[in-house]
Amino acid sequence: MNRFFKKSIALIAMCISTSAIAQTLTPQGAWIKPSDEHIQYVGRISFKNPDSPAFTYPGIQINARFEGTSLKMVAKPMSGYFMAQIDKGEPFKVGFNAPLDSVVTLATALPDGIHEVKLMYTIEGYQRKPEFRGFLLDNGKQLVPPTTLPERKIEFIGNSITCGYGIESINPRNGYMDETENHYYTYAARTARALNAQHFAVARSGIGIYRNYAGPKSGNDNCMPKEYDYTQLYDHSEAWDFLRYVPDVVCVNLGTNDTSTEPYDYKLLEDGYRQFLKKLRGYYPKAKIVYLTGTMMSGKALEDVKKALDKVVGEANKAGDKEVYRFDMTPQNGDLGMGADYHPSLWQQEKMAGELTAYLRSLMNWF
Repeated sequence: MNRFFKKSIALIAMCISTSAIAQTLTPQGAWIKPSDEHIQYVGRISFKNPDSPAFTYPGIQINARFEGTSLKMVAKPMSGYFMAQIDKGEPFKVGFNAPLDSVVTLATALPDGIHEVKLMYTIEGYQRKPEFRGFLLDNGKQLVPPTTLPERKIEFIGNSITCGYGIESINPRNGYMDETENHYYTYAARTARALNAQHFAVARSGIGIYRNYAGPKSGNDNCMPKEYDYTQLYDHSEAWDFLRYVPDVVCVNLGTNDTSTEPYDYKLLEDGYRQFLKKLRGYYPKAKIVYLTGTMMSGKALEDVKKALDKVVGEANKAGDKEVYRFDMTPQNGDLGMGADYHPSLWQQEKMAGELTAYLRSLMNWF
């Protein structure tokens, strides 16, 4: 056996040993399980396993207040990206992106006392299937009751624009990457923060009201009205309990994918909006419902979507439902840059948030 081969065998053995240690070492500190009563959750989360809650939609929020000087987060490996904020400091991104990547440090060397953490899942998790598995605190420390959530509640239903597809890219020729999707900076999340409201997102890139991106003219079975009934996207084993979150206002931003490629069926588009409105009104009899148009449409597609929405909203108002509304955000023209695949840039999303915030503030009298 030559010297190079012996060294190679030794190196492989060392790697195997290190991997085994990484898999079996117990993280140090006081482990707080996800079922702790002081952890606050917002969003469509499955608690089938209360100590490993699962989710797929962007915008899921996990909040807590903790004692001590440090904080680590535990999650299923490969869960993806979260935005984190400690004590109203500058938000920052953390990720779980390796097969053994299950613990991430969120804070160290804090003054010994009570601190607050706010987490938001930033990407679409239907492929990664993320799970939250708790916190690690200093030994002997624990969580304390969380800050009360805002009374105001908004739900956002949408597509890639609402997800934050490509928002951290400045090159429109770039394709989708988890690294450049970030729901935290979208018009939806920004609007909720500006209005001091809870924020709840149900969104998927490429999804439509009757037809998904590049789908058949006759439509797709897995468009938003079908998937909307379930806790996790593309998992029909658990129906969502609509009593868990009852919004004051629902903002629906769909139609871009239905009309982005030819051919599409205008009548099916219009009826898709009509039927989804009936579904929403059944789940939320007292909420205001606002049909939006996004910023990526133009020309005939934008005209058709506006025409269909105006008709459906007009019908509802005429039939006695006066709490259905319409709002159009300004189409993008490139002056604020563009994100990946020509999606709204960080600055375009900020402009959208400003427009929608002003509209909802007036509509809801949230001054």
